Amino acid sequence: MGEAQRQGTGRPDDGAPAGGQAAAGGQAAGGRSAQLAHTGLRPGWTTGACATAASTAAYTALLTGEFPDPVTITLPKGQTPSFALAVEEFDADSGSAMAGVVKDAGDDPDVTHGALIRARVRSLPPGSGVVFRAGPGVGTVTRPGLPLDVGEPAINPVPRQMMREHLTEVARRYGGAAEPGTEPAPERGHEPDVEVEISVDHGEEIARSTWNPRLGILGGLSILGTTGIVVPYSCSAWIDSIRRGVDVARAAGRTHVAGCTGSTSEKVAVALHHLPEDALLDMGDFAGAVLKYVRRHPVDRLTICGGFAKLSKLAAGHLDLHSARSQVDKAFLAELAREGGADQALAEAVAAANTGLGALQLCAAAGVPLGDLVAARARDESLAVLRGAPVAVDVICIDRAGMVVGRAEPRGPGGGGRR
Repeated sequence: MGEAQRQGTGRPDDGAPAGGQAAAGGQAAGGRSAQLAHTGLRPGWTTGACATAASTAAYTALLTGEFPDPVTITLPKGQTPSFALAVEEFDADSGSAMAGVVKDAGDDPDVTHGALIRARVRSLPPGSGVVFRAGPGVGTVTRPGLPLDVGEPAINPVPRQMMREHLTEVARRYGGAAEPGTEPAPERGHEPDVEVEISVDHGEEIARSTWNPRLGILGGLSILGTTGIVVPYSCSAWIDSIRRGVDVARAAGRTHVAGCTGSTSEKVAVALHHLPEDALLDMGDFAGAVLKYVRRHPVDRLTICGGFAKLSKLAAGHLDLHSARSQVDKAFLAELAREGGADQALAEAVAAANTGLGALQLCAAAGVPLGDLVAARARDESLAVLRGAPVAVDVICIDRAGMVVGRAEPRGPGGGGRR
């Protein structure tokens, strides 16, 4: 669902803390941190971070009778932003409390900037755990191929986990955990028994400007975010920051750099290749910018790592991977699947798949290595853009959970590559 909502880069959220909260230890000399700072743009908060803040405030009020304002949360990378409450409502008769936060997307042209995100928390019987509901303005998944089951509210896995963790902490602090003598289910730990309904004012109307309807997410927006932070988008600023990243890596003597589409792919590249921070490039959607600059300022080896759907666009010849400017071509994926041994029925199913992830899942079930085929084609397209520059290229495709679903070994005239 990551590309369904953003009107900026469309890449997974990542970056420096917003709201003037500097990262501990200052900015690094190179790599992602310095690259983000170089854009000069103000980061913002994801819908997932806002929903976490609102639900934390609402549950605190449900247990104590008082809304914390501002409410402070902890993001996956350790930042602790505070959010002012825009609305609050306590209903003792129904056993619920509601709090709302206005989303600030910073300098990113995000359609959800200024949206009021509400969370209503209700007590449930013991053993229920945390149950998520889609309120007005939040969509429901109606087609397979997304990281949520059909029928689920469009609240992505990381925001769900953030909310569970914060509600569990509130329960521990104020006595809202399982009743004494009651053992919680092992898969739930000590999380409370509550229903969390997330809603977005005018969300259904806003969602018409996103890809949600086409993806089968109906009734409103998605609640998104992998780090809680929205990285602002500017073509010129971002491409300039990529160039700076390459320059810093070369000046530091790095011979192997990685262009990554977001924070999850960066972690995978580091885990597989043990690269230092100043060898990491936040490529985002701008694969062409990386390749063209490395063509003029070569390094021995370039690793490209990103989500399967995005890299399928590169494989099809697109150098700008933003969802507003290039689409996942299911017919192209079907042709690749045929090359990998798919029969006619599977190829037709791939062509009709709802998403790139859905196509990948179909092929995986049939033993067709679509991820490897996309990686190999993306590598070959990259080498074509490099036009014989002394750079070897390898490609890593991942899914939304960060699992490697396709790889292409290094090839090209650079060090470590095979011609």
